[in-house]
Amino acid sequence: METVYLAGGCLWGVQAFVKTLPGVMQTEAGRANGTTNTLDGDYDGYVEVVKTEFDSSIVSVTDLMHYLFEIIDPYSVNKQGDDVGVKYRTGLYSEDPQHLKEAQRFIDSFEDYHLIATEVLPLTNYVKSAETHQDRLTHFPNDYCHIPRKLLNKYK
Repeated sequence: METVYLAGGCLWGVQAFVKTLPGVMQTEAGRANGTTNTLDGDYDGYVEVVKTEFDSSIVSVTDLMHYLFEIIDPYSVNKQGDDVGVKYRTGLYSEDPQHLKEAQRFIDSFEDYHLIATEVLPLTNYVKSAETHQDRLTHFPNDYCHIPRKLLNKYK
């Protein structure tokens, strides 16, 4: 099992989408690359992420980036759908340098790669979100989500 942290705007929809992907074994809603180790207070630079544990014999980091790009606007800075702010930026974060190289190669394959706002960065810290945010759209399917509903079930 390998782990990456995927950011695609509000984590509720991202988690609902990612957990249906082939090779994804487990997901968890959280925050990454902030300046504190607590959920108390402001986001302190954090980005909303989905901790994604996957079987690399089934799905690669490149595949995960393809999937992520299906549900985000990779050119948008700190905004996805109606969600606006630094915590809604997009990216892939990992402690494994090979994951980062593979994700960056994916982005570099675009002719206009220099316009893509999606981050590819080392994971500096991670905090699990509160239980009320875990699998939120499973428990509250009518909550707001910037991802079209038809995409949330695309790979089920």
